[in-house]
Amino acid sequence: MLEIRPNCEHCNKSLPNTSTEAMICSFECTYCKTCALGIFENVCPSCSGNFVERPIRPQKAIEQHPASTKQIFQAKDLKKAKINSTKFKNIPPQKR
Repeated sequence: MLEIRPNCEHCNKSLPNTSTEAMICSFECTYCKTCALGIFENVCPSCSGNFVERPIRPQKAIEQHPASTKQIFQAKDLKKAKINSTKFKNIPPQKR
């Protein structure tokens, strides 16, 4: 089950369960769309995977399975992230 992390790991933008701005990789690294697509160019700076929109857990389910309140915030080294993005952004995710 997804944790539904509450913030962007790079810029610390709030990303509550109902946010349509949340993007995740297959390890559930969580970023806002601006960081995931604009800064990291759809290449996760941690695992080099791609990002997808994080689903919104329905209210009925969130009551029984609440979203995480644990914030993960550690701005990425943009120089290293750019090297990573440049290396992988033109390779389809299924071939990375």
